[in-house]
Amino acid sequence: MEYRRLGQTGLKVSELCMGTMQFGWTADETTSLAILDAAEAAGINFIDTADIYSRWVPGNPGGVAESIVGRWLKASAGRRERTVIATKVRGPMGESPNDQGLSRAHILQAVEASLRRLGTETIDLYQVHWPDDETTIGETLRALDQLVQQGKVLYLGCSNYPAWRVLQALWVADRDRLTPFVCVQPHYNLLNRAEFERELEFVCKTYGIGVIPYSPLAGGFLSGKYRRGETPDPGTRAESSGRIQGWLRDPASWTVLEKLRELGVTRGRSPLQIALGWLLSRPSITSPIIGPRSLPQLEENLGAVGVRLDEAERKALDEVSAWS
Repeated sequence: MEYRRLGQTGLKVSELCMGTMQFGWTADETTSLAILDAAEAAGINFIDTADIYSRWVPGNPGGVAESIVGRWLKASAGRRERTVIATKVRGPMGESPNDQGLSRAHILQAVEASLRRLGTETIDLYQVHWPDDETTIGETLRALDQLVQQGKVLYLGCSNYPAWRVLQALWVADRDRLTPFVCVQPHYNLLNRAEFERELEFVCKTYGIGVIPYSPLAGGFLSGKYRRGETPDPGTRAESSGRIQGWLRDPASWTVLEKLRELGVTRGRSPLQIALGWLLSRPSITSPIIGPRSLPQLEENLGAVGVRLDEAERKALDEVSAWS
């Protein structure tokens, strides 16, 4: 397992980050804890969660994934000190109009709840989950800076922010002498390249910002588990996701998958492992966020550890997935 600096900080994180969106949703607590145990044994020291995971499930109040992670951290002496914990704030955590957003009021309330659920005094990486157009970036950054000054948060990041918003946040932080974002979490994979590569990648390279992309396998499409012409089963993630359905219908997506299979045969790797290897081979990427919901899925993801593509392999994948 390779450990990489998170942006320009001195914090070292594993080349794969353990995502927890499935915890309390498609993975029950017993399975989730087993996945965390196996990930730790394999050398993963970086866990990403969010307060809203998984509030979209009927009867789930939110905070469930954080609570599972908190119980796992508590179960072994020294585990918290060995683990880098990232969580996020923004989404609705109640019915009040102030139970969501990036206002000072909500951030200060939400961080206390996340700290309680995680059973820790400090969050290593606290990220704004997506923008809030009703709150100025100045108000948000001042609230986040206060958390850093209080020792409740070590580093700050953002998720789903376009390049202009990241630059705006960096400028305001510099102007007002506030703690800046050191990491971004974009939606980035071989089927969704332009969103990151058009502008945001250049910003991250220029300012030394860490990048921890989510959905590196395009909702499972790049694992090769779907078949051309297949109709997703009712109630499944693929059936409910318009994005995945779009990829299932797009011939270009299948061309990318075929190239992954071809390179995988040569390498003795699965399409999934080559897709993660493509990300791990890009200088701008710090740690892709994997999201297995079972131990076999985790094992296959771990097969990507150490996979680095050569120039010819990268070029082949870049060409079949090119955007304009």
